[in-house]
Amino acid sequence: MNMAEPVLANLRGRWLTDEPMSRHVSWRAGGRAQRAYVPADLDDLAAMVRVMPRAEAMLFVGLGSNLLVRDGGYRGTVVLTHGVLNDVRLEGHAIHAGAGVASPKVARFAATHQLTGAEFLAGIPGTIGGALAMNAGCYGAETWQFVREACVLGRDGVVRRRARDAYEIGYRRVALRELPDAGEEWFVAATFQFCAGRGDDARARIKSLLARRIATQPLNLPNAGSVFRNPPGDFAARLIDACGLKGRRRGGALISEKHANFIVNAGTAVAADIESLIDEAQARVLERFGIVLEREVRIVGEVLA
Repeated sequence: MNMAEPVLANLRGRWLTDEPMSRHVSWRAGGRAQRAYVPADLDDLAAMVRVMPRAEAMLFVGLGSNLLVRDGGYRGTVVLTHGVLNDVRLEGHAIHAGAGVASPKVARFAATHQLTGAEFLAGIPGTIGGALAMNAGCYGAETWQFVREACVLGRDGVVRRRARDAYEIGYRRVALRELPDAGEEWFVAATFQFCAGRGDDARARIKSLLARRIATQPLNLPNAGSVFRNPPGDFAARLIDACGLKGRRRGGALISEKHANFIVNAGTAVAADIESLIDEAQARVLERFGIVLEREVRIVGEVLA
């Protein structure tokens, strides 16, 4: 990255070099980022993006709950948003939330302000930025059902507002429609429209959903949530289980005995262990059922030489 020191000095955030990404992903495994940046705020982040060479690879990371960085590391700049883009405020029956806000916090905020519909967000272990990028959902609801407007930061360093209909939205997929000013961009906030209701009812539903999550998911070990999307009319967990892969181990990683669509770090896993299990599950399900499992998790970086 060829940037003059005076340019870097004008930024107010923190630069980190050779940063272990195991500190920033929920699997607690993986390689190092060549560089990482912790912005001071959105204005500072926009300024940083403006001075970045266009050839520089950039990766925005919140809680890293849907991400695996290969053991050879990430060649580029990782932007760490959690705890930074953390504005949450009420706008009538709508809530404006920054990309770095944990999704469960928005669920609790909505209940506190007598709004209903946001309860499902309590079951999503990542940030609003990640939920927007993949249309995260659980328990019958999805993020983009409630999005009124998204706020994005373009590669040119310009912050733009985009209405919901600027996007093509599907199951665990969000894509920007072709627009004149479209280019590489990242979600930095969104406005969600919820319904007026009883906060006590919302809190009771949150409690019920969390109890269900604890009962059915291996939350006692580091994991990244569901590894695969559910194929039409079926469940990835059922298919993996039917292949006899529950408890399958590679190094320090294993396919959970509690939920077959979860891969957990039993304490010593490296990224290669986890990716190997992902590949094996895909291959076995394809061989037995002829179904291609699509990853829900994102894998980036270099294989360790």
